[in-house]
Formats: sequence, C-alpha cells, structure tokens
Amino acid sequence: MSITVIKPGLQTTIQSKPRTGMRHLGVASGGAADPLSLALVNRLLGNALDAPALEAALLGPTLRFDADCAFAITGAAAVATLNGASVNFHETLFANAGDEFVIGAAKKGARVYVGVAGGFEADDVLGSRSTYLLAALGGHQGRALEEGDTVLLRPKEVGSLRTPDEFIPPMSSSWVLRACESFEASALSADARARLFETNWTVGRRADRMGLQLDGATLDVSSSGRMPSAPVFPGTVQCPEGGTPYVLSVDAGTVGGYPRIAQVARLDQHLLGQLRPGDHVRFMRREPQAAIDELRDKITYWRAWLPDIEQVI
Repeated sequence: MSITVIKPGLQTTIQSKPRTGMRHLGVASGGAADPLSLALVNRLLGNALDAPALEAALLGPTLRFDADCAFAITGAAAVATLNGASVNFHETLFANAGDEFVIGAAKKGARVYVGVAGGFEADDVLGSRSTYLLAALGGHQGRALEEGDTVLLRPKEVGSLRTPDEFIPPMSSSWVLRACESFEASALSADARARLFETNWTVGRRADRMGLQLDGATLDVSSSGRMPSAPVFPGTVQCPEGGTPYVLSVDAGTVGGYPRIAQVARLDQHLLGQLRPGDHVRFMRREPQAAIDELRDKITYWRAWLPDIEQVI
C-alpha cells in the first residue's frame, strides 16, 4: 500500500518521535514540531501516538491514495479536500484507491499533520523515523517529499472516531508561552529583562524547524557575542549581541554561544510548531516549580483522551 505525491507542498516531511539521549553526542532531537497534533492524528487511527505521519508546513501537498486507506488530519487550520469535496479535521476518514487528497494553505497555525492507519513506512535512524533535514536522516530518504515520490503505508483496519471538542487545540495568530528565566538572564539589563516578558513579540520571517526570530524590541545584552558555547534545547530563548531574541525549535543544534535568557516551559513547547511569520507572541513568566505544577495539571487533563500523553509533551 502506498500514496503518491502529486504536489509536495512547501515542505512536507515524515515525522515521528524525537531522537532522545544523544544530545551529548551532538545529535539534535528533531521529531514533530507540534507533537501534540501528531499524537492527536494517531489517536484517531489506533496507532501509537508517535507513529510516523506527514508534517506539512504552511502549504500542504496533493496526494493520491494507491489503495483503500483510513486517514486523518489535525494541526493548523486549512481547507482539505478528497476528490474535490471538503473533509473535516479531527475525525477518521476513508479513501479509496485512486482518490486525490489536497491540503491547501494554512490559515492559522503553521503545520498540518496527516496520519494513516498503521502509519507510514520510514527510515529508522538512531531510534527515530523522523526526518532531520540538516543531516539527511530518517523519514523518506532524509529529505522533504518531492513530486512523484511513493510513500509506503502499513495497512490496518480501523473504525470511525472523532476528537472530542474539548481536546481540539485552537489555532490562533496570537500565542502565550509560559517561560522561565534561564542561565544568562543576568546578561540583560534590568529594563531588558522586564521587556522580555512585557513585549508583544512578532514572529519574524526567519522561522522554521530550527527556530523563530522575534521582532518587536531590542534587548540590551552584555555578552558582545563572546560567551563560551553552552548546551541549548528546544524552547531555549537566546539573545545574540544585536539584541533580537531567537527561540530554538525541534531541529536546533545542541550547543550555542549566545546568552540563554529564557526557556519556554515544557508544557508549551509543542505550540512552537504552530507559530508562523507575523504571529504575535507574549512570554508569561513562570518560576520553575510553577511550570512543573502546571505541566502535571496539563498531563492530567489530556490523559483522558491521550493515555500516554507523558510521552508527547
């Protein structure tokens, strides 16, 4: 069983779980930019929550199903059609051999996830089938899908399911990210430390799976670009000497030489995958213990629909 790529979209990759436990070896984590949406699409298909699915950024692909198949879509708000008829997000859908599936441009949010019953076949590299584009690892030959590609499926029969309304994440153009001050927050002036949490930031044009530049204020920072390299993680907010902060995302490297002024709390890191250029972002200051307590509350909430949510966020 397979699907054929008629049009690849802007950037469509196969994503699954991250590569964990190897950052000390210089291996970036990668994985789905929005792992919650990945889990939600797999829940509708009876798959493991991290089963390989397609991640389409901003403009989705046109696909042809080469065999009968159950599939589902979650993530960014977009128009999707099957043989020209609109289909719904967040419910199990069924395609016949020869059907054509189209995902249009995302209207709110940045990434749409397409899953199939049984999951997609993908290259397993270092414990994950996720595509890491910078090193050409995993996924489909380590790259984004191209016109004419054939992607294999793992056939599986499933029934119909729909995500309950209370578990459908809203998509927006304005986001709030809970964050804690990080190791080099003291490199900012007192006014800059306040502005970090008081500014309505705008996601700049430099925004991808590596990270997102934030425009809206210039922060006074004392490092002058001479700080020794130090470990960084998805969600780390760095501030280069120019004073424009940059939020690292899932494909970011493992070390960096700019002050780490904040860290997006684990419970909100999945939101980074839905931020797009022009979106507005506000950081909400949290002390570490408060962020931990709110993560526990979030896990408790989501466990009713996603029993293995601890593996996701």
